[in-house]
Amino acid sequence: MDPTVVLQREFKALPLTLSSAAIAGCMALVLVSCAAPASRSGSATGADALAPLRQEDALWLERVSFGLDSTTVADYRRLGRDRYLEEQLHDPGEVLPPQIATQIQEINAHQSAPEQRLRELQERRKAINAMADGPEKDQARKLLNVEAGQSAYRAVRLELLRAVYSSAQLREQMVWFWLNHFSVFQNKADLRWLITDYEESAIRPYALGRFRDLVLATLEHPAMLQYLDNNQNAAGHVNENVGPTPALKPEWRDLYLRRGAFEFNPARHDFGPKVLLGQRITGRGFAEVEHAVTLIVEQKTCARFLSRELATHFVGDAPSARLVDAMAETFQHSGGDIAATLRTLLLSPEFAAARAPKFKDPMHYVLSSVRLAYDGRTISNSRPLLDWLNTLGEAPFARQTPDGYPLAASSWESPGQMSRRFEIARAIGSGNVFDHEDGSAATATGFPQLSNRLYYEAIEPFLSANTRTALNQANSPQEWNIFLLASPEMNYE
Repeated sequence: MDPTVVLQREFKALPLTLSSAAIAGCMALVLVSCAAPASRSGSATGADALAPLRQEDALWLERVSFGLDSTTVADYRRLGRDRYLEEQLHDPGEVLPPQIATQIQEINAHQSAPEQRLRELQERRKAINAMADGPEKDQARKLLNVEAGQSAYRAVRLELLRAVYSSAQLREQMVWFWLNHFSVFQNKADLRWLITDYEESAIRPYALGRFRDLVLATLEHPAMLQYLDNNQNAAGHVNENVGPTPALKPEWRDLYLRRGAFEFNPARHDFGPKVLLGQRITGRGFAEVEHAVTLIVEQKTCARFLSRELATHFVGDAPSARLVDAMAETFQHSGGDIAATLRTLLLSPEFAAARAPKFKDPMHYVLSSVRLAYDGRTISNSRPLLDWLNTLGEAPFARQTPDGYPLAASSWESPGQMSRRFEIARAIGSGNVFDHEDGSAATATGFPQLSNRLYYEAIEPFLSANTRTALNQANSPQEWNIFLLASPEMNYE
C-alpha cells in the first residue's frame, strides 16, 4: 500500500476533544505566534517577513541536516550553500543551547576510560561471585545490571541530544551513519558499559576525517572487540586485558602494544607470511594489521562501496553510476578523505537536482519532527525519543547483526510504520511529552506552535494540495500540528 494513502486515511481518523473556547484560544495563539504570517496563505507582512526558501534549498538543507529549524535556516541564508557546507565539513565545533550543554556535561561526568571501567567490572564480579548464594547476591547482580542499563541509556542520550541540537548537523549525520556502518549491539557482553566511549573515542573524532583512521579506531575499541568476539580469540580474553603486561620473549617485547583497553600480544599472534589482495605481508606483529587495513581502504572496490552507501543515505535508493564514480574517484585521490568525498556528493548536480522524494528512515523522521516542533527549545527528557525509535525499529545501539540498519528507504515503507508514525505525530503535536528525566513535570507546558515563521518560510510554500486540504480541515491547533507532522512532506525529504 502507498504510504501516502495510509497517511491520508489516518488524517480522517483522528478524534480530539477540546472545548470550543479552548479551540478558539489555541487557534488565536497559532495565528499570531513567532512572527507568523497573518494568513495561512503564507502572505507575510512587516519588517520580519522573509521570502520563502527556494524549494531546492529547503530540500538540500533537509537532507544535509537532521531536519529544519530556525537556526539552521538562518545560517544557510547568511552563508549561502557553499560556505555553509564548508563550515559543516570543517567541523566548526559543537554549539549547543546552554541547558543541553549542561545535560551533556552531566552525562559525561559519569564516564570513565574503558580500561578503568573493565577493571572495576572485573573486581565487582569477583566480589559478587564470592558472596554466599541468597538474596544479597541476587540483589548485587540486579544492581549491576541496572547500572549497565543506565550506562547504555546515557550513550543514547548523548547521541540524540547532539543530533537534535548541535549546530554541526552534517557531522551528527555522519556520526549516526558510521555508528550504523560499524554497528555494535549494546546487549552483548559488556557493551552497555562501553558504547559511550565507542561513540566518543572511535566514531566522533573521525566522522569527517580519513576512513583508514576510522577503521583502525573502531577495530581497536573494546566495544567492537567484544561485539565480534575477538576477545575470545585467545585464552584469558586477552583483548579485555585489564591486567599487567605479560611476560614475553625478548624478541617480542618491542612488538607488544597496549592502547587503553586494547592489547596486541605477540605471543598470541601468527607470524607466518600471509597474502592479501595479491600482496605478501610478512610477520611484523600489529603492523601487519595496519598494512592490511591500508591495502583494503585503498582498493577501488572499497571506494565504490562506501560511495554508494553514502549516496544511498543522502540521495536515495538508486544513486547514479556517474555520482558514485565521481565520489569514488575523490575518495581514492584524497586518501580516503570523508569530508572531500561528501563535498563531491553534496555539491554534485545529481544531489542538487534530486527531485524524487526520499522516504526518511525512523531516525530522521523522529529528529526532524522534534527539531521542527521544538525549534531550539530545550527538552529535559530523551526517553520519548528513544521509545519512538524503538517503536519504529531503529534505536541507537539496538541492531543485533553487524550489517547495521537498512539504508534503503524502501526498507522502512510499510502501513505499520506509517501508522506508528502517525501516533508519534499525535504525541509530539498535541502536548508536552518531555517531562524531566527524574519523572517530575517539565517547566514548559502546552503543545508546540508549528504555524510559525519557520513553517511559512521553509515548509508551507512546498506543501501539496492534499496536505493543504487536510490542514484546512483540522478542528484544533493540536490537530493541525498532528496533520502537519504526519504529512507526506514530513515523511519524505
